[in-house]
Amino acid sequence: MNALPALPSAEDEVLSQAEAAYRQLRDKLIMLEIRPGEPINDGQLAAELGFGRTPVREAIKRLEVDHLVVSYPRRGTFATTVDFTELADVSEIRELLEPLAARRAAKRANAAMRRELLRVATTIAELDPSPAESRELMKYDLTVHRLIYKAAANPHLEDTLIRYDNLATRIWCLVLDKVPSVSGHITEHVELLNAVAEGDADKAGELALHHVTSFEETIRKVL
Repeated sequence: MNALPALPSAEDEVLSQAEAAYRQLRDKLIMLEIRPGEPINDGQLAAELGFGRTPVREAIKRLEVDHLVVSYPRRGTFATTVDFTELADVSEIRELLEPLAARRAAKRANAAMRRELLRVATTIAELDPSPAESRELMKYDLTVHRLIYKAAANPHLEDTLIRYDNLATRIWCLVLDKVPSVSGHITEHVELLNAVAEGDADKAGELALHHVTSFEETIRKVL
């Protein structure tokens, strides 16, 4: 079948080189394009991404704070391993904050953002993906969550949720080959996006909580 239609980033804006390098490296780590335990070579990454070494080094420092890379004296920097024992801790935080973000987004999203949420919902509803496209589907998951966080209009909440959603997505990507179907997880977003766009805060909060809890249940079944 044809490639899945691209969705715009929820973070589109004019970026500094350091910020652009950070976001590109972050998503490579989340989607396991840089595998857990793999060494991080700033010179190689700078050449690959088309940035200077300084922006890449600044990005790597931020990624350490995000628990996506770790540096060891005299050994170097590496992508962190995925620790499945962290699943409960990550889920506990997301179960509290994801519904909060969804409710806030339903109440506070501006008209342009509501149109964008509906457009993304329509795109996802029309998907007919094959199982081979599971990893591409997870990019839709990232886009949806980041759109809702932005629509919630609380930068501190947005930053926190992006960090924990990144960790959760990384866990999901590591077990993709064991999950019977990813498409159901993605199409769940249609109802959530519609609830947020229509301003139904209670429904949006309930759906966001269900999405997080069903994610954890699915992961635990395949571990």
